[in-house]
Amino acid sequence: MRLTKPITAASAVAALIALAACGSSDNGDGGSGGGPSGSGGSSSSPAPSTDTSQFDASGGGAGKDPTAKGPAADIEGAQTGGTLTVLKTATITTLDPTEAYYTDSASILSGLVVRSLTQYKWDPTGGEDGKGAMILVPDLATDLGTPNDDFTEWTFTLRDGLKYQNGQAVTPADIGWAIDRSFDRGTFPGGATYSNDYFLNGDTYNGPYTDKGKSCGCYTVSGNSITIKMASPFPDMPYWGAFPAMSPIPKGAASDPAKYKLAPWATGPYMWKPGSYVVGKKLTLIRNPMWDANTDPARHAYIDEYDFDFDADSSQIDQTILQDTGSGQTTITYNNVLAADYSSFVTQASDRLVKGPNPCTFMWYPDYRKIKSIDVRHAIGWAYPYTDAWAAGGYIKGVTRIPATNIEPPGLPGRVEYNPLPGHTPGTTDPDKAKEILTQSGNLNYKLVFAYQTDVPTSVAVKNVLVDALKNAGFNPQPFATTSANYATQVLQNPDWPGNIRSVGWCSDWPSGGSWFPPVFHSTDIDKDGFGANYAGFNEPEVDAKIKAAQSASLTAQPKLWNAIDKLIQTKYYPVIVTGYGADAMIRGSKVMNMTNDPVFGMPNWKDMWLSS
Repeated sequence: MRLTKPITAASAVAALIALAACGSSDNGDGGSGGGPSGSGGSSSSPAPSTDTSQFDASGGGAGKDPTAKGPAADIEGAQTGGTLTVLKTATITTLDPTEAYYTDSASILSGLVVRSLTQYKWDPTGGEDGKGAMILVPDLATDLGTPNDDFTEWTFTLRDGLKYQNGQAVTPADIGWAIDRSFDRGTFPGGATYSNDYFLNGDTYNGPYTDKGKSCGCYTVSGNSITIKMASPFPDMPYWGAFPAMSPIPKGAASDPAKYKLAPWATGPYMWKPGSYVVGKKLTLIRNPMWDANTDPARHAYIDEYDFDFDADSSQIDQTILQDTGSGQTTITYNNVLAADYSSFVTQASDRLVKGPNPCTFMWYPDYRKIKSIDVRHAIGWAYPYTDAWAAGGYIKGVTRIPATNIEPPGLPGRVEYNPLPGHTPGTTDPDKAKEILTQSGNLNYKLVFAYQTDVPTSVAVKNVLVDALKNAGFNPQPFATTSANYATQVLQNPDWPGNIRSVGWCSDWPSGGSWFPPVFHSTDIDKDGFGANYAGFNEPEVDAKIKAAQSASLTAQPKLWNAIDKLIQTKYYPVIVTGYGADAMIRGSKVMNMTNDPVFGMPNWKDMWLSS
């Protein structure tokens, strides 16, 4: 899933913080944009935390309860009413459910506005450490789906009495229409590709808008049930079923893409307040009178109204919440607290710091077509200024960033840590070693062209750190100026971009390597499809074959196979430099109750919050 910081409303790319495997450019790990929480920057960081459990995302959906039924049990002491203000420093991506694939857009839609086949529910005592976990439960469906013996068919039966905000009944055919839409990469270039990758006819069907009214031919409807047919075994279908892309969408003019992204029909507890949405800037959600809590196993609706400001002043957010007066008492942000402000919260309002893991890894992607020498890629790994880049981007070592090894972040099943760069201590920089490698391989003064965003101060700050570090290590760094609005189309998805290295984060779509290696490291026809989520343009038949074998393996065998693929990719080919793992340190006003970190998205758990009087 891409990260939370989108870089453009059309972000056709799978990458940034965002999002649900979601992605986003990251200012703290490469100079391209804002990170998972979009935190701004100061180089002053408190002493690192020693509690690395904050970075273990094992509570991100590994548990399941297929029998969960509505209504969700009341939370002791919870009150109803009030308006919650949500501040964010960077524009949000499209809010059409089919394309909502950043962690913020997917989280907000799934938590508050649209219901899908399945969903996540907070278990306060769940997870391996008993500190709480999100578990996969039914949503519109009566259970988590019924597969055939080889996971090539899945049947979901919808609950009775489901309605859109206007009272129109939700039908299985509406799920079918959403499935058709989910194939359309031409219309929704930023959406997840799991329907294309796994559903029947995904290799030929291009969606109802690109293929002019045609259907995928991959599902059948019978009564209140829909059966989805796969091209290959897909045991993770219940997780894909939790995405906004698998929410019901009305067929016809009502879901015209140009209009639907401005006001999707609500099936959850909240709906758009008419006229409130300023694209990428502001949104107000009010109660949906047609939502029936008795059909919903996980959502509460204690708060009357949500006021989102996606374009808030980064210098004011922390202080508004820290001062805790007036509306600041009922305000939250899903930005990470700024490094410069972290100590103030620790000493003055530690109970209002909401910390926890997110399932994200941040990477530099050398273009595999251009930087063909593994010696050069190794030298980048030694030269990268990990700690200084984090500080310039506003991240805090040991709190919102941690040195990284594997591609898969901590907490994924089957993950066994290894060192991808022998002799290198993760998170450290050694310019002399990098220069030695470049000299011995005949690549001294190798030109590295990477992008930075001129309208993002932390991106500029990280760019300056990178230039100095790369020069010291024997490279010839050439920063490429772009903007946050142009980064995706100009850099990430442009095969002819003059640069040779991209910066992007990736987050788990669900707790499996199946949401990492097929989208990010399986070869792609760049001339035909662009990079997709394979930002390095990585293309190795050996890895493709192992990914295909892992996808067809049993659920019990897959975790070990994904870990082996992780290790093979990095120890044999080293196509990406893993620059760090993420975690969250969000903040809240004193009247915001029960704000917890959702480790599925690295976002607030919208479903359980309430406001005290």
